[in-house]
Amino acid sequence: MTTDREPAGAPLTSRGRQPDRKPRLDTEPPPGGTELPGGTEPPGDVEPPHGQDWPPQVADAARTLLEALLGAKPAVQVRLWDGSTLGPDTSTRIVVHSPEALRRVLFRPGELGLARAFVAGELDVEGDIFAALVVREAIDTAAARLREDVTTTAPAALALVRALGARPPVLPPEEARLRGRRHSTRRDAAAISHHYDVSNDFYRLVLGPTMVYSCAVWETPDHELDTALDAAQTAKLELICRKLGLRPGERLLDVGCGWGSLLLHAARHHGVHGTGVTISVEQAELARRRIAEAGLADSIEIRLQDYREISDGPFDAVSSIGMVEHVGRALLPTYFASLYGLLRPGGRLLNHGISVPGDPAGAHRRRPHLGPVPLPATPDFLRRYVFPDGELHEIGLMTTLAQAAGFEVRHVENLREHYGLTLRAWVRRLEEHWDAACALVGPGRARVWRLYMAGSALSFESGQSQIHQTLAVRPDHGRSGLPLRPRYDPPAPAAPTPAPPASTSPPASTSTPTPPAAPATDRT
Repeated sequence: MTTDREPAGAPLTSRGRQPDRKPRLDTEPPPGGTELPGGTEPPGDVEPPHGQDWPPQVADAARTLLEALLGAKPAVQVRLWDGSTLGPDTSTRIVVHSPEALRRVLFRPGELGLARAFVAGELDVEGDIFAALVVREAIDTAAARLREDVTTTAPAALALVRALGARPPVLPPEEARLRGRRHSTRRDAAAISHHYDVSNDFYRLVLGPTMVYSCAVWETPDHELDTALDAAQTAKLELICRKLGLRPGERLLDVGCGWGSLLLHAARHHGVHGTGVTISVEQAELARRRIAEAGLADSIEIRLQDYREISDGPFDAVSSIGMVEHVGRALLPTYFASLYGLLRPGGRLLNHGISVPGDPAGAHRRRPHLGPVPLPATPDFLRRYVFPDGELHEIGLMTTLAQAAGFEVRHVENLREHYGLTLRAWVRRLEEHWDAACALVGPGRARVWRLYMAGSALSFESGQSQIHQTLAVRPDHGRSGLPLRPRYDPPAPAAPTPAPPASTSPPASTSTPTPPAAPATDRT
């Protein structure tokens, strides 16, 4: 989740470049069913759609099913289209605008059915979406409750089917259904296009002017200010450059380069020559414009290219920020071997990616994971709507496979709390610019982002998800090129010198030299 870079896979020409066109993505809904339109009002202020007046027994059946889904006493109030409510009188409410929302749950009980209703506008959240998502704990066991209390839920389900029809609801058009072999270059390109080729202007609304779509690095937990988000993202870019020990004139390869933000920072402040590869058409176009506007076209090249097809190494340093989540477990050995082959001896790799917590017993790892949260055994919201074909891995596994490829892992840092702050800042920006976001990408896709980013923030805060920066080196006959105790944070500002006491005589001269500034890198 979430993530700044764009990963593996895209159809390539014979010259090693992907043509500047968007890959095909099958997102047309299947025939059958009806879809209720959603409005574009800001979150928490959506009026129920006009249409049929449902008979009272439909609302009664809906309440029965909602009690089975969320428990008899849900943590937040649930309000139905007829004004009736479940749960306490809370400032945050889940609003069910139409019984169509419950029909979706009947066909896909649990998280995915409710998420489809939310994306379609049949269900919404008024107030704090983070507070509303506390109901996830109840949803995780909803399917079991629906089955256990069949004497109550079966008549309610039958009443809804009689009122609404037995045909499955149409899927929201925002749901992805990919074709082809998993993690083939063509299918990977379609998966990346689904998430990243939506609207550069939309991403600017959410991310801010830095256009960095990965975990920021925060000095304080003040995520309420746009300036704080911008500063935290700039600090993250500088941290990456320091870990890589970049020097003027060196070649930096950024795999999954996004909109070029890291390359711009590295060229401006560290004097590198940068190459960025991405398989997102819209990102490549905007990255090139940003680089040209910055006057750095002679220093940075952006390619629409798969990382598996890069052949012009060696590079002095390689960064991969938020891209490894898209690689897939089966291709991790290929991924690390490819990056190892692109580095010169002594060159460094900085791999920054979301991971899952360790589980020696293996039960947690056997449960599928996609995006920043653990998934049920069946396809869920993040897999269908956010990161199709994405896979998360445990940090120990990635470290093992990196070293198996020849790397020596030198430093690992967990930034889990930082990502919770970053995601909360993005949610706040989306909600503040809700009307503009809906105009750019449509209300359905805006709802996808609101739900996925809020849920991801809670997963990082609870420790269900992690994110690690891993620094590795390609050894040069046993030489790593790193100092014995590297320090990656910038030097702290010097304490102010107290003013000397007032004197009527001229101050004595001093020959104490000014201490030199700390070096910008940790290279020896």
